[in-house]
Amino acid sequence: MRVPIRHISGHLVWSTQGTVWALYRLHPGPDAQGRVEETVQGTYAPAAVRDEQLVKITHLVRSLSGAPRLFGICAQVDPGEIALRMIEGIEPAAQAAGAGQHPWVENVEATLDLLDDQEMHRRTLWLAVPLQTESAGMQVHASLGAVWSELSLMLGMRPAPVARREVNACHEQASRVEASLAGGVAFRPARPAEIVWLFQHAVHRGLAEPLLSEAEGSELYGGHVRGGVLRSPSYADLGQVRLQEGGVDSDLDDVEELRSAGQLTRSGRKAWWRLNAGSPLGRRWMQVETDAGVGYQAQLALAECPPAVGQDAADLFAQLELLDFPVDYAVDLALVPAEKARDQVRRKKNELIDQADQYDARPTGMPASLTEAARDLGELDARLSRTSVEVEVQSVTVLTVWGPTAAVCDARARALAALLGGADYRAVRPAGLQEALFMLGLPGTVRPGVVREFTQHQVSEDWALSGAFTATEVGDPNGMFLGLDLDSGTTRPVMINVADAPKVDASASMGIVGDLGAGKSVLQKLIAEAVWARGGCAICIDRTPVREWATFARTAATGRVQIIDAAQAQVSIDPLRMFDGPEGRHYALSYLTLQLGIGPMSTNGEVLHHAVEQATAGPEPSMHRVLMILEEMSASEVGKRQDAAATLAGLIRVVATNPLARMVFDPTLPPVRLDASSSTDMIVITTAGLKLPPQAAFDKPEVLHQQPLEALIGRAVLYLIAAIARQTAFEDPSRFTAVVLDELYWLTSSAEGTALVHELLHDGRKHGAGLIAGSHDAEELGPDRGLMAYRALARTADRERARRGLEFVGLDPGDPELLRLVTTGLSPVGRKGREGEFLLTCPRQNTGRVKVSIPRIPRITTSITTTPGRRTPASPSAPEPPAHEATGPKELV
Repeated sequence: MRVPIRHISGHLVWSTQGTVWALYRLHPGPDAQGRVEETVQGTYAPAAVRDEQLVKITHLVRSLSGAPRLFGICAQVDPGEIALRMIEGIEPAAQAAGAGQHPWVENVEATLDLLDDQEMHRRTLWLAVPLQTESAGMQVHASLGAVWSELSLMLGMRPAPVARREVNACHEQASRVEASLAGGVAFRPARPAEIVWLFQHAVHRGLAEPLLSEAEGSELYGGHVRGGVLRSPSYADLGQVRLQEGGVDSDLDDVEELRSAGQLTRSGRKAWWRLNAGSPLGRRWMQVETDAGVGYQAQLALAECPPAVGQDAADLFAQLELLDFPVDYAVDLALVPAEKARDQVRRKKNELIDQADQYDARPTGMPASLTEAARDLGELDARLSRTSVEVEVQSVTVLTVWGPTAAVCDARARALAALLGGADYRAVRPAGLQEALFMLGLPGTVRPGVVREFTQHQVSEDWALSGAFTATEVGDPNGMFLGLDLDSGTTRPVMINVADAPKVDASASMGIVGDLGAGKSVLQKLIAEAVWARGGCAICIDRTPVREWATFARTAATGRVQIIDAAQAQVSIDPLRMFDGPEGRHYALSYLTLQLGIGPMSTNGEVLHHAVEQATAGPEPSMHRVLMILEEMSASEVGKRQDAAATLAGLIRVVATNPLARMVFDPTLPPVRLDASSSTDMIVITTAGLKLPPQAAFDKPEVLHQQPLEALIGRAVLYLIAAIARQTAFEDPSRFTAVVLDELYWLTSSAEGTALVHELLHDGRKHGAGLIAGSHDAEELGPDRGLMAYRALARTADRERARRGLEFVGLDPGDPELLRLVTTGLSPVGRKGREGEFLLTCPRQNTGRVKVSIPRIPRITTSITTTPGRRTPASPSAPEPPAHEATGPKELV
């Protein structure tokens, strides 16, 4: 194969045909300095976003001129790349001797096992713009250079160098092209190694190809100006490739018989029907042989487009992502100004009039196709006349599929043609033109004249609707492996990184909405496990009677978990024993005023404040000490203060004798340790057994005071639990902490729980903390749910709740297709293998459909699900060893 490259300088390519091309990477994402170039678009986007994207692409097309070329390339992804992205940003932990490997290593290895031997790729977009040579002298010089490149190849000599003056002139022209592209899609100049990678990818389709991630950071292949001329390294090795249309495949042909037929058989001079080989018309693929092996490719040309198509169905190139194999596309564009295009339309109208006159003389009359053609030309003329900046896009589109064998390649080509045919697009595999179409997909080549018959004519807006410039992505660039992208037919991993969100000035909070059994708890547990395994901390409030989070934490974070059971009272949550100084006084006084239902500015409030101050100033502050001080005041004080102290002491003793309040007032229990950063990675607070007043009681104080004692104690204890969660989450901003609240309605039904959610959402980012909340309805996430940057919507059968869920993730709640997807299309009940499907939105506002994957790690799989009969049974009321008996890095209770 002849390499069409003479020289590369930065993102400029001097071709052997005498042209100079500027190559750009579209939608580049983070650049070398880590700056985010743009907001990545997801598969699902609101109508306003799609309209804005259409305007940008239309503007981009109109700003181009000449004959640019667009490449949509599927870059091969290696599982090792996913592993590197999973460990990106994680500092190696200082493990003690014999502590074993880093806990995140097990997750990375499980992901590698899952993705091994999977066909993975990522869509990349490239734009090649030919530069126009201004002066006649430079045109002559370029032509002579192209002629010399042809001769030097035959003579074994180096290509002619390019003068510094020409290099500077071309870079100046490229800067003007970049100025005209501004305002469209994000882009950056391609690197020399990336340009070479485009050639390497083209010849290695169906084989193990060089990775784009390596080319993105490579400094090779670029030319340099020395001695006043541009000199480049040799690109001859790129041409060490044999191309053969309809090549031999051992699975389809009798290779031994073909070999015995001699060399004449391979050149086609011997009759093919005398051999055990298929007809050349049926062998419409190209065999590509490199030093890495033999691959098979099929080039399909878009031969016919529907005359009219709706906006929702016009995204031709987006439909390619639905196939279970990758498809490359190259679109050679010829942009014709509106005035010139109108002249062509007028000539076609005149030709139609002549044809109509000819048909009038026939008995059969004029065919209906002429009338339709006249109508289409009239509409095209009207649209071209609407604005002077309009252009007609004359495009030749080549679609490429490949496979390790000719049979696989042929099957994929047929599947692609069938998909396009279902949308009224006709794609053909022209025999004898496979190599010509292949060369069209290489940067630096001119359009072969034989492919002009496949030219399609559209105005800029209609062509922009095809989605050729659109790239979709869901999730974050790195982090935990969450699952797979369901909007991609091939394996495409999805990653999220809630811990890094505060570092990029985004909220780390996540809201998960869905029906019972839709997978909310599993998703929360996977995120919580990833947070602690990656070096963070997770605090979980578990209200389930089976204590599912406690069971999961014991197995998933063995030795690094502290479980606080609010009903069994094995540890103390006395605020004066947990917190020091002013914090302890604040939480103690707030708890007591809430528990006793008194005002802080009343006589009772003043006496209570004095008792808390005295207890804090003592040697061993505790809530039991507050009770003792109140009893002493009732004997020593006089008047109203004596009566208030006696009343408060009596009320507190009533509460303290209740088993639910024992963990607050029993001084013999060991206190909870809040040094999570040094001793534990997961703190689980189980609230099974606690009761709360009904939500309606909070609006009427007289009704609230009439609630049972257990409900009033539960409300006050919940305040202390919220204080523990808040204090631990905000303790160390350098270590990310996730506060996990499942079935959030139980917590937000009280003012104390709502205050915790409010504070986490508003102040969590600056303290390196985030809220991971799950509920059955988006409204249950509270009025501040709009501050959640991560949002997930699972199956929701109720249509009203589904509409609220769609609005929560930022999609149109009135879209009937989206409504059908949420109510019946996500994790259908009873369909094995469809569990864990979500609509996921991340801080970059990219929404897509994902399937959550549970790592094949025994410590996780044994206790993560809550489906009856599938989880490992555990006794929720089994006694736990007290915290003061735990030694070393063991489980703390």
